[in-house]
Amino acid sequence: MNTPLLPPVRRWLIEAAGRIEASLGPRRIERVVLPPPVDAPGQMGEFCAVMLDDGSIGTAFTLLAGTLDSLHRGDLADVFRGRPAGELVAGYGSDDGALRALGLATINALTRQLFERAGFIPDDAVDSFGTLGLATGDTLGMVGFFPPLVAKARELGIPLVVLELKAELVREEPGLTVTLDPGRLAGCNKIISTSTLLLNDTFERLAPHFHAARAVALVGPSAGCLPDPLFAAGITAIGGSWVVAPEAFLVRCAAGERWGETVRKYTLTAARYPGFESLLARACKS
Repeated sequence: MNTPLLPPVRRWLIEAAGRIEASLGPRRIERVVLPPPVDAPGQMGEFCAVMLDDGSIGTAFTLLAGTLDSLHRGDLADVFRGRPAGELVAGYGSDDGALRALGLATINALTRQLFERAGFIPDDAVDSFGTLGLATGDTLGMVGFFPPLVAKARELGIPLVVLELKAELVREEPGLTVTLDPGRLAGCNKIISTSTLLLNDTFERLAPHFHAARAVALVGPSAGCLPDPLFAAGITAIGGSWVVAPEAFLVRCAAGERWGETVRKYTLTAARYPGFESLLARACKS
């Protein structure tokens, strides 16, 4: 697939997904599941799910700039059922938010297939901070707002720098800085970031500001992709969700309900990751 003009991480993931299919065989889309529309009364949901015809599932965030509305208006859950997985993967290279979300979810599903075929299972998560190991003396940078983590850090007396996109949220008070300036992350020795960066083309822009940090965690259900280009860019840990009860998970996803015991949270670090080439070789021998 020719993707020369895409940001490096998107390009790498699309090409790697193509290699997975070339090595393990082409897959088709079994189901696309969307959360309820944002105006559905009493229901909440943020992530779409793509199930391949081998049962592998991947997820991606849908609440960016009208993405979820576009997914529903285009009846994309029905449009792509039974289609080759490569068609959805190509959407990750699109400027269309709906196609990009489905593309990343499909790449994440292909990654899950590769992990399973290679016999690789990421470790269980030990905490919500992506194994950052927060301690007195740390300064925590945060890309994306994680209210429970903010509360926990404040309890520990750890100063916080939160990078925001909304100017009206900017403020500075003892122990908390909310800023629009990514340069302020340079003063943080530990950083936690939402995996939404993989969908809104901000990863490459922000990654250089992570280099001063000793530990950087990228977390969220959208982070189920191959981590090789993320580790190469300075991410030290990936926190994601591993579906353990597929049918129950898809029901909850469609209903906008919490996933609960249908998933387990995992953490993947560079030290515990064999690498894409090794996994592909192992999967081809299985």
